[in-house]
Amino acid sequence: MKIGYKKKHLNVNLILGLVWLIWFFVGVFEKKEPNWTDYGWIVISIMYLGLYFYQKNYKYLTIENGIINVNGPFGKKLNLTEIKRIKKFAGDYILKTDKNELTINTQIIDPNSLAELNKELEKLNVEWN
Repeated sequence: MKIGYKKKHLNVNLILGLVWLIWFFVGVFEKKEPNWTDYGWIVISIMYLGLYFYQKNYKYLTIENGIINVNGPFGKKLNLTEIKRIKKFAGDYILKTDKNELTINTQIIDPNSLAELNKELEKLNVEWN
């Protein structure tokens, strides 16, 4: 099961990437001799566009084979059977095991996917705070 991002969250990254790309082209083609700093705008643009395509393809969370995984460069994994408690705090879910914890930001999750995530977490039959 894949839990995706909100469309608004994805669109913000796409729009920012396109804005920085346009800013780069305006800066480069407007000047006769662009500065080396003008090329920084293309780097920023590539980062935002890369983030957009990464988040669109890999989603926020995946739940497969009894493991919940937060996708990203520093993503975390937890075994669903090891979860002892689920805490709701400031719009986040904090999944706790004996040794680790995983924070899920529900503010950036698509509402339909959030309903699926809630169903999956309720199946765990653990303590909710």
